[in-house]
Amino acid sequence: MQETPFCIRVGHLLLYSMADSNTTDFTNPSTFILLGIPGLEWAHAWLSIPFCAMYAIATLGNFTVLFVVKRELSLRAPMYHFLCMLAVSNLVLSTSMLPKMLTIFWFNSREINFSACLTQMYFIHGFSVMESGILVAMALDRYVAICDPLRHSTILTNPVVAKIGLAVVLRGGILGLPCALLARQWPYCETNIIPDTYCTHIAVVKLACADIRISSYYGLFVLFCVMGLDMFLVALSYTQILRAIFRLPTKDARLKTLGTCSSHLCSILVFYIPAVFSSLTYRSGQNVALHFRVLIGNLNLLVPPMLNPIIYGVRTKQIRDRLLRLFMHKDI
Repeated sequence: MQETPFCIRVGHLLLYSMADSNTTDFTNPSTFILLGIPGLEWAHAWLSIPFCAMYAIATLGNFTVLFVVKRELSLRAPMYHFLCMLAVSNLVLSTSMLPKMLTIFWFNSREINFSACLTQMYFIHGFSVMESGILVAMALDRYVAICDPLRHSTILTNPVVAKIGLAVVLRGGILGLPCALLARQWPYCETNIIPDTYCTHIAVVKLACADIRISSYYGLFVLFCVMGLDMFLVALSYTQILRAIFRLPTKDARLKTLGTCSSHLCSILVFYIPAVFSSLTYRSGQNVALHFRVLIGNLNLLVPPMLNPIIYGVRTKQIRDRLLRLFMHKDI
């Protein structure tokens, strides 16, 4: 039997060593590569203009809501406390993803640290659950205000509102943790390229070379059992609200009462429709173009923060009047 030459054996060892080193690097990746919007790389600079404008409007609008509610002593009802929580949630969600997106679009800086990717994932998923909980709390406020108006101030006292707010924050913070923790434990041995502008749970774990069913099941649990339960509670509240409204004696009274819910209804539609559509297309949208799916995911995090302060600023008389007084005072 002919002996293998020494130089060939050394070459085999070197190749094996290099392959093992590459596998180790991918198993514990130090960075991920965000592609931006695949297929629309040529339009990144142009797309950054509307995205940047939406972020600017969202930031200015939500800070304005926080400023007005803080300055106006008459805006101390539970609805305005929940509205401030919604504004903070909107600011965190939009800020979690847009700065990195702009560095990709403007400077072609596609790398993101593994820990930073998991942190971004935690904030996006945790605060999305938080925002859903805030909308449920606002639905509860509308239900008590319309169906039992005489007891509204005794039911939703400041301590009760604080406990509801704390429960919403804790629920979002706790439910966001498993997404990041599960993604951290998987080995990544094929690629570290994410075809997106930010780190979503499902996009990251799809890169793992392991059985990720537990991550998929948990994502579906959050989507259907948590967000689904929230949507059911909102629908249940508005079923009772509509029944109470239709029992009112005059058309004007019915329209006026329904008008107090219009802002909240718009926020519900703006949040849940893109969120559910984006989650479903990420999991089963094989026939949906990748660039379309990524755009929907980005708009899902930017459109609600942009529209919510506009909706409440236009539709809520107290906030609108306070803003008009501020501008008129400056003009004088």
